[in-house]
Amino acid sequence: MKKTVTLFILFGFLSLSLFAQTKSFHNFTVNNIDGEDFDLSNLKGKKVLVVNTASKCGFTPQYEDLQKLYEKYMTKKFVIIGFPANNFMNQEPGSNSEIKIFCSSEYNVTFPMMAKISVKGDDIHQLYQWLTKKELNGKLDSKVKWNFQKYMIDENGKLVDVAYPKTNPLDDQIVNWIENII
Repeated sequence: MKKTVTLFILFGFLSLSLFAQTKSFHNFTVNNIDGEDFDLSNLKGKKVLVVNTASKCGFTPQYEDLQKLYEKYMTKKFVIIGFPANNFMNQEPGSNSEIKIFCSSEYNVTFPMMAKISVKGDDIHQLYQWLTKKELNGKLDSKVKWNFQKYMIDENGKLVDVAYPKTNPLDDQIVNWIENII
């Protein structure tokens, strides 16, 4: 009986590990800020920086440096994807159309912005479940601590690292990852 239970547990663990290693960022489809499907498999071969954003946050000025980063590296198989979220002190109360206008008029954002989602709690979006749970992403557990947390995804759709909200988009941690220095 003990051997059967042990084998069952071992098989379950191995199955979960294999699932985590086969599921990638590229398996998800999200909605862009205009409500259209955005298949993340279209980003195969590119490094992706995923950022949860908010228009009324102390970190909102990071949009400026995110845009600078995007402009500098977009021709080098790099993209930033912004996910507006209202999970922290109602700092993203706007509709998708209001967020789109804000981003373009205040910060000249040209990197892809997605539809507003939840990045934590009972209604957490599937993508953010994958980003924050090692059992799903095969790399690490994390909690979205605040707006402007940054997840680094490699060209194969695998989670590489996370940079927490206070980390400026132009920080060496992110730039070195893009330039393959680390």
